[in-house]
Amino acid sequence: MEVWGSATNPPSGPINVLDYLRSISGRQTVIGMHNREPNSSPAVQTNAVYSITNRWPGLWSGDFLFTADDVNNRWTMINEALNQWRSGSIINIMLHVVPPTQSEPGNWNGGVVSRLSDAQWHELITDGGTLNRAWKIRLDNYAQYLQYLKDRGVQVLFRPFHEMNQGVFWWAGRPGSSGTAALFRLTRDYLVNTKGLTNLIWVWNMQDLDLNWSVYNPGNNYWDIFSLDVYNGDGFTTQKYNTAMSVASGKPIAIGECSTLPTSYQLASQQNWVFVMSWAELTFSSNTNAQIQALYSASNVITKDELPKFY
Repeated sequence: MEVWGSATNPPSGPINVLDYLRSISGRQTVIGMHNREPNSSPAVQTNAVYSITNRWPGLWSGDFLFTADDVNNRWTMINEALNQWRSGSIINIMLHVVPPTQSEPGNWNGGVVSRLSDAQWHELITDGGTLNRAWKIRLDNYAQYLQYLKDRGVQVLFRPFHEMNQGVFWWAGRPGSSGTAALFRLTRDYLVNTKGLTNLIWVWNMQDLDLNWSVYNPGNNYWDIFSLDVYNGDGFTTQKYNTAMSVASGKPIAIGECSTLPTSYQLASQQNWVFVMSWAELTFSSNTNAQIQALYSASNVITKDELPKFY
């Protein structure tokens, strides 16, 4: 029997990221920070929170993104992910990208925020379809960056489809097995089985628009962590927490994004959130410095200096 350590009593040797997150569930929560545009400066918000707290977030997050400048700086973002990993951070990477009906780079409005017709969607999720082939070519491009990280031993929390129930995005808002969940399955199968990216820890992500999340489940064999983006004004309710626990069926749960941070007391009453990641600049507009400092110094919150060594 193996006994996992806590943040104050870390494992004696290197540990897998997913195993570590499982080990702290019910006791402690890793604090994370997303770094939004620009990819040319991919640690700007992480550095900002350090200037306030004198502590580094335990999780660093970046995004492939879609504008010309950000696409041109994807290697800058990936190299920052490598640097963050080597300095001890957990790595999270997202895909806010334009649909396969368009070429990269692209735009937010009419690109990331757009909708495919039902016929286009069917073509996308049907093996051999024109859009299906276009998406796999796009995945070939993304895979080179993720392979670079794999070759250097980096494990990546990978969230390809942000807020799968948020219908403003081209990939989202399609419930049922042949909806957004089908694109998740297609993407995972291709990146893992065809491209061999076994360094990815797959994150299924929903937003607190409602509680009907199970209709977007890609299948329990397709994801490792369930994450919830908390933006509604009612915040971190017990009902959301209990629903997350229910749909996760024993797998780790996390706060994928938030603007207003939870307090350490809220995390103490909802102990199974394994990480909480605040959204870039919203961290500073939605929380006072004192609130940020209090959370980062809480005993049940894990910052980078308290993480174990990962292999």
